[in-house]
Amino acid sequence: MNPTDEQAQACLRVCQMFSSYYRDIQLFRFNAQTREVYIFVSDELQVIVSSNGLWRFLDETEL
Repeated sequence: MNPTDEQAQACLRVCQMFSSYYRDIQLFRFNAQTREVYIFVSDELQVIVSSNGLWRFLDETEL
């Protein structure tokens, strides 16, 4: 199972955003069960990209 086109484009935009601020992406993972992409930049910056292409910052209360 692969990410959707919308999800792949959103991931590219999010990664570009972090790159523009000179932030290293530590982990990039696609979960085939939930169909979500998890992007870990640091303990304070974590993003979830859903299959519809919408993304959100992961709140520390969700960990």
